[in-house]
Amino acid sequence: MNYFSSEFKLGILGGGQLGKMLLFDTRKFDIQTYVLDPSDEAPCKIACNHFFKGDLMDFETVYNFGKKVDVLTFEIELVNLEALERLENEGLKVYPSPKTLKGIQNKGIQKDFYIENNIPTADYKRFNNLTTLQKVVENNEIQLPFVWKCTEFGYDGNGVKVIRKNTDLDNLPNVECIAETMVPFKNELAVIVCRNPSGEIKTYPVVEMEFHPEANQVEYVICPARIDETVAEKARAIALNVSEKFNHVGLLAVEMFQTENDEILVNEVAPRPHNSGHYSIEASYTSQFENHLRAILDLPLGNTDSKVAGIMVNLVGAEGFSGNVIYENIETILEWNGVTPHIYGKKQTRPFRKMGHVTIVNEDIKEARRIAEDVKNTIRVISGQ
Repeated sequence: MNYFSSEFKLGILGGGQLGKMLLFDTRKFDIQTYVLDPSDEAPCKIACNHFFKGDLMDFETVYNFGKKVDVLTFEIELVNLEALERLENEGLKVYPSPKTLKGIQNKGIQKDFYIENNIPTADYKRFNNLTTLQKVVENNEIQLPFVWKCTEFGYDGNGVKVIRKNTDLDNLPNVECIAETMVPFKNELAVIVCRNPSGEIKTYPVVEMEFHPEANQVEYVICPARIDETVAEKARAIALNVSEKFNHVGLLAVEMFQTENDEILVNEVAPRPHNSGHYSIEASYTSQFENHLRAILDLPLGNTDSKVAGIMVNLVGAEGFSGNVIYENIETILEWNGVTPHIYGKKQTRPFRKMGHVTIVNEDIKEARRIAEDVKNTIRVISGQ
């Protein structure tokens, strides 16, 4: 099929920043795009060929949207699975497949999948609701501390909380959840795996993630990870195994823990472009977004190696500010060599909302990390009066 400068139509479910960055590459290749998102102010709206407003969880909306396109992908997992299954059964190419998404969308099912497939992961217990978990905690049937996770609808640190005492469960939603054993770890790592329908598969280098202690959001992504090569090889091998078991097409971001004794435990996965791969736009020969596009169209995959060390700094809304966004001191960081800001196009900021990111590239990873710290301490995402 001719994808370029043709009548071919690529559909994207979700119009957020991931879709917006994917659209950079569809525009580069002159591929026609259709986007569905519930917000009239979705970041994708300015860059796609055709924008449709609608509920991603509504069967009819997703199904009717899918009938307009030739290949359908998504930039967010919270989409109507039944509609995707029907579209696929009717012959539409949906990547990643509904079957893959079904094993990932619910974190409880995802954790069960790891156990069934002998993939190393932290110990956990599933609960139908918070009330049941509270009773187990009150009866001392589970050891504190542990990590509470809602099984659905969590994102960007929402839906995850460390439970150190019984009252930490107060005011959490009464939904299906898991209680996960806290893992003493050295590092949080991630590997992005790229795979096309023909079976070609590549991995990006292992990255290291530094998290904000309160918001449970990634503050820095460091590539390459500052770990021994034997640990990196183990992490990539496990990521490839996870990819094989899910049989996905497109990108699969595999988040992992490196324990104190250098074991690798899979935390969770995302079947789409991922925050841990944003550095690749500037630092890699082929960005994660271009490779996702290549994969779902069954084109040859691009080189996933890094040209240079890269660090990504997330730009999130500053505490105490809500309203029309202002990027304070952005002119200062624009003067620095190797520093590239990406603004997502969200007009309204609020505390810890992801508003953009900054990539720092440098031949020296230590110097890149130093500059990243300066970037973090200089630019602020605030609001006007």
